[in-house]
Amino acid sequence: MRHQTICTAGWEGKMRILFAAPDNAWGGFLHSIRSHLPEHSFESTGCFSIESLKDFDVLIPTMSPVTKKLLEESNRLQLIQQCGVGLEGVDIEAATTMNIQVANVPSDISGNADSVAELGIYLMIGLSRDFQGMANSLANRKMGEPMGRALQGKTVGIVGLGGIGQALVKRLRGFDVHLIGIKRRDLEPTKEKLRLEWIGNPEDLKKLLNRSDYVVLCLPLVSENEHLIDQAAFSEMKKDAYLINLSRGGLVNRTALEEALASNRIAGAGLDVFWEEPPDPDDPIFHHNVVATPHIAGSTDVSLQGIVEAVAENIRRIENNQKPLYCANC
Repeated sequence: MRHQTICTAGWEGKMRILFAAPDNAWGGFLHSIRSHLPEHSFESTGCFSIESLKDFDVLIPTMSPVTKKLLEESNRLQLIQQCGVGLEGVDIEAATTMNIQVANVPSDISGNADSVAELGIYLMIGLSRDFQGMANSLANRKMGEPMGRALQGKTVGIVGLGGIGQALVKRLRGFDVHLIGIKRRDLEPTKEKLRLEWIGNPEDLKKLLNRSDYVVLCLPLVSENEHLIDQAAFSEMKKDAYLINLSRGGLVNRTALEEALASNRIAGAGLDVFWEEPPDPDDPIFHHNVVATPHIAGSTDVSLQGIVEAVAENIRRIENNQKPLYCANC
């Protein structure tokens, strides 16, 4: 049975808004958005799934799939408003057919990109300084070990140079690393703007993998790049290189990643996103050199405030029969 938390305050004409996640997910987003829009009614599903959209005006899907069948069962849904960037789980074509507007919050206008970039550096440093070795040294009363690796002088290959990729470039400058990247278009202007040593298009991924000490995934998940990092990609990486995934789990083939870790084909991985969410804590992949965080790269005080303000603005726009900002199908 679905757990629901229902706002009981009553206003004439209030909208019903469904938050498809546990009550406390994403740093207390539900509490914050309620405080911004006390005139409306908010309910949470209590999990990352949706049973019904009947009688709801707005959906905040988070990580929950929004299928055509689910949308067809809705009777008054006006807006699907993501509390972040990712819309890959939403059937936008079906929503468009049913005149349901779909919008997100771009990472570079909310503080989300900056927060994700910070966590990316946390994962890089955790792997470089041997987080497992440090824990073992403390457990065994050993001091002065293990020896770590500095970021200085290493090459960081960033796959995807949108808001998150650009925020990461900005923050990595102070670490004195070599920066290279992959972008689909506007290569030369981007190279000049970000002062990259090299830039390529998606067809040049092999070159980036060959050169990088850290491969950082910052690109959206679409059909053409699902399992972008597979067995062939791992075979192109340096044996002492690390993979960092800040985007979506589907970009990486899970079986290929486990094989690469188990065979020491790569040195380790930093993961904030997974092949299934939440991942099984007993998954054998976590027995290898993996630093994992529970999809919280964008969950900070700064990004929460920016996202809440953007989501609240779009809900007000729907209330006033205005086009939402950052609309994907308007």
